[in-house]
Amino acid sequence: MNLKILGYFFAFAALGQGLVLAQKPVPPSAGPRLPLSTVFQGESKFQAIIAKAERENWRNLPLGERTVRIAHELVGTPYVNYSLEVDDRIESPVANLKAMDCWTYYENSLALARMLRYQPAPYKPQDLLHMVEIERYRNGVCTGSYLSRMHHLEEVFHDNQRRGYATNITSRLPGAERLHREIHEMTVQWKDYRYLRANPSLIAPMGKIEEQVSDLPVYHVPKSKVRNAEKYLQNGDICAITTRGSDGYTSHVGMIVRVQDRAYFSHATSDRDKGRKVIIDRPITDYVNGAAKHAGIIVCRPNDVPTSALWQNRVASQ
Repeated sequence: MNLKILGYFFAFAALGQGLVLAQKPVPPSAGPRLPLSTVFQGESKFQAIIAKAERENWRNLPLGERTVRIAHELVGTPYVNYSLEVDDRIESPVANLKAMDCWTYYENSLALARMLRYQPAPYKPQDLLHMVEIERYRNGVCTGSYLSRMHHLEEVFHDNQRRGYATNITSRLPGAERLHREIHEMTVQWKDYRYLRANPSLIAPMGKIEEQVSDLPVYHVPKSKVRNAEKYLQNGDICAITTRGSDGYTSHVGMIVRVQDRAYFSHATSDRDKGRKVIIDRPITDYVNGAAKHAGIIVCRPNDVPTSALWQNRVASQ
């Protein structure tokens, strides 16, 4: 085997496993900063998923398989937008299992999957909110400020990879290309966001954040190359859809679900002809080629987070 072939072998082996950087400890959570009834919805669904996961021992499955099991349980959940905008000033982690958008669908599925391995049962809603917090907030910490939440997927992928909680595999997929966009979505459309409407002083610092996001190294696989990349995608991969628009990188996000030899796209869709709900859609190649506005895909592979000391406490108590 010559060196060039050997190099490709190791590159694709790493791609299949996902390169795990040194993981930072999970920061402690201060808990919800608003009443639990405001930031958490769906107690019965939460308990039903946990009960099934415990009966079937999902904890011992790889993270991607675990995430897909939970994602299947959420199929049919109604679509709702702006579910995180729950207050005018105080920012807090939010989880709604009764209705969700494309972003919270993947977040809720991943958070529940991580929770099962992070700490032992019994589980309470605050445990799910903690797992949401470490994915959604810069450095895994909600400070109570709207600016501590990451509002662009590109930053979420970058921040979680930096902490060893995910690997953005896009640049290693065949056909990947570098993108560069000037992000202005939040600052231009600030009236669409409750917190920004109530606090116009946040618009200027949000603009600074968008400048930083614009400068991140972002790659995507163009839609014409997605079929060749499909075989490298795994259950539970987070798949963002890039847009042709000039002022943003992505317009939609979901998860990969393997069905036989294809990588299907599972997402919460607002399309009325698809029922405005969580669905398992077509293969990702067919989905991304199904609309002119779609440019390609970005793929991020989550990792389990370091386990809690609660496991040691549980063993000691036995």
